[in-house]
Amino acid sequence: MSRPARPGARDLIALVLDDGSWTSWDVPPDRSSTPVSDDYAAELAAAAEKSGVDESVLTGEASLRGRRIAVIVGEFAFLAGSIGRASADRIVAAVERATAAGLPLVAAPVSGGTRMQEGTPAFVQMVRISQAVAAHKAAGLPYLVYLRHPTTGGVMASWGSLGHVTVAEPGALVGFLGPRVYSALYGKEFPDGVQTSENLYARGIIDAVLDLEDIPEILDRALSVLMAPRSGVAAVPEPVDQPVPDVDTWDAVLRSRRPDRPGVRRLLKYAAADVVPLNGTGQGEQDPGLLIALARFGQAPCVFLGQDRRGQTADHPMGPQALREARRGFRLASELGLPLVTVIDTQGAALSPEAENGGLAGEIARCLAELVSLPAPTLCLMLGEGNGGGALAFLPADRVIAAQHAWLSPLPPEGASAIVHRDLDHAPEMARAQQVRALDLHRLGVVDRIVTERPDAADEPEAFCQRVGAVLEHELSTLLRTGAGSPADRARRYT
Repeated sequence: MSRPARPGARDLIALVLDDGSWTSWDVPPDRSSTPVSDDYAAELAAAAEKSGVDESVLTGEASLRGRRIAVIVGEFAFLAGSIGRASADRIVAAVERATAAGLPLVAAPVSGGTRMQEGTPAFVQMVRISQAVAAHKAAGLPYLVYLRHPTTGGVMASWGSLGHVTVAEPGALVGFLGPRVYSALYGKEFPDGVQTSENLYARGIIDAVLDLEDIPEILDRALSVLMAPRSGVAAVPEPVDQPVPDVDTWDAVLRSRRPDRPGVRRLLKYAAADVVPLNGTGQGEQDPGLLIALARFGQAPCVFLGQDRRGQTADHPMGPQALREARRGFRLASELGLPLVTVIDTQGAALSPEAENGGLAGEIARCLAELVSLPAPTLCLMLGEGNGGGALAFLPADRVIAAQHAWLSPLPPEGASAIVHRDLDHAPEMARAQQVRALDLHRLGVVDRIVTERPDAADEPEAFCQRVGAVLEHELSTLLRTGAGSPADRARRYT
């Protein structure tokens, strides 16, 4: 099927949803609560004739690759997709019906914003719509958004920006203030390249920029994770632990620093399924040192937060924005009732004026406080280096597993040597004395389980990642059956 230049609501339904599965929930719009002048009535009639629909949104249910979902689709040909009282009523009714039926909700807005012909009574409908979406999310149900060209104004500032996962059409005009309004108010053109889907992605505001043809695949993968069972999960046989050789602490530190050591990207590649990368805080920040994703290990779903060794460099170490991005992951896990997996693998958080100005210490504190009290099950994987507060911020969990050569230290051993001995030469000695390696932390009760390296993860990346994945699958399936621990239980392991 060829794609129209600007697909209308019915075009999108035909292109994305399973053939013949659409069932409309719409009833004729009730305009009794909105004064309709003769001129406005004529506009409504002309819009209906032009668009072939009776309002600026269509709502209903359908199946997507066999999975039942609720859908709200904007129609730009009806008065530029603007939202008035009747269309707001339709949206709220659809959201509430989806919530009552326990259905995931997919929204595809396209709109110039509030309907100017109805003024403030239409404008305030964004409150009702936002409340309905918030209640849907509070019920633990997914809300996924595909922003189309254009999406602006009150729509972007309400139901267009509340998705658990939000993607946008390539080249779409997406933003708050319409460029025509800006030009009229300020007498100059709005700068190019700001209100584009690509810029929003670069700023960490949306998760991806995707063609319409790619939407069924991303929705299917996301819903495979988000709608995976949380209860009645079958037990996964416990992997057989192998004896862990007593490798010297400094040797383990050096092995963890090998540039070819597998990190979170290879772990997901070799051991996970239905991976949906997310992007940024959703609030204008993102950090390449953190990878956030939805994923499954076996049948066990999770929100995955991994410190990405590939994204951390000497020039761009992990900054406070990475921790704010991680806190978005905490919220997702809490809202959706999904287990949270955190992965420690960092040379350390940024030590810079920019990091201080960005509130690094406060972000570490908030991560610790939120993780230790998160209502969702939590699992920490110590995968490699674990330097300082940036590593500790990811540690609190119901279960902690560690790769054999992983370690955790208040400072790099070289830094500890500089403080105590005023040189770097005593780094190996300091690492041993500070009990940083996984074996020491297992003996102390900080780590619950160690995954062997044979003899080094860098020498067997695929096999190592698959072993880690098998342990994650077992631990996650167990956590799904036992549920989240209490904050006191999580903190008790450090006493």
